[in-house]
Amino acid sequence: MYAIRFSEVIPVVSDPWDDCLWSGAETLAITHFRPEGSGHRPETILQLLYHDSGISGLFRIHDRFVRCVRTQDMDDIWKDSCVEFFVQPKPGRGYFNFEFNCGGAMLGSHITDHERTPDGFRDFERFTLEDCAQVLRKATMPRRIDPEITTPVLWTLQFFIPFTLLEKYVGPLGSVGDQIWRINAYKCADETSHPHWASWQPLPEKNFHLPETFGPVVFSDKLVNPQFGTR
Repeated sequence: MYAIRFSEVIPVVSDPWDDCLWSGAETLAITHFRPEGSGHRPETILQLLYHDSGISGLFRIHDRFVRCVRTQDMDDIWKDSCVEFFVQPKPGRGYFNFEFNCGGAMLGSHITDHERTPDGFRDFERFTLEDCAQVLRKATMPRRIDPEITTPVLWTLQFFIPFTLLEKYVGPLGSVGDQIWRINAYKCADETSHPHWASWQPLPEKNFHLPETFGPVVFSDKLVNPQFGTR
């Protein structure tokens, strides 16, 4: 099971190449590509850490055909070169989708019934712009890229999600140490010259909104992570 290790600092405010901070974090590889996509298979990994106040992630992507035209939060982010983090903190209380394009804009919501409808899903609540502002982000690519970059490029996207944002929708989380949550992580780029859809946990169809496919992750005990200066 993937272990989310504890950090005394919030990594999103650090240099993305700070290996000292991220070297102890375990790695998730996003390797399950849907056959509906092109032959482009960007190498994508995600590392996760947690802090007393929230959860941090670092996506690293060896990519090509990178395009980014949506600069505002809550736009159709998945159409750009995009990475996504879906998380279910509590059984029976729905899940969250956090979608980030390579320029750092995001889309998010809390979904309690993922059956598709013309308006999105049978039961869900879109994030407000105030919700989005609570999610810290650091992207290494420009906010807008058009035409797309066709040559190889390495880009990163860091994020920090405060637990208080999740609690707004699912109630108190308590101390997360030793808790088991369920997640999936994705890479996509719908409106590029080489669209693709990839996930950490495999999908039976081209649909990221399948919480039954999420995999378990555990928040490791603080005391077993001295590399992060635990108490």
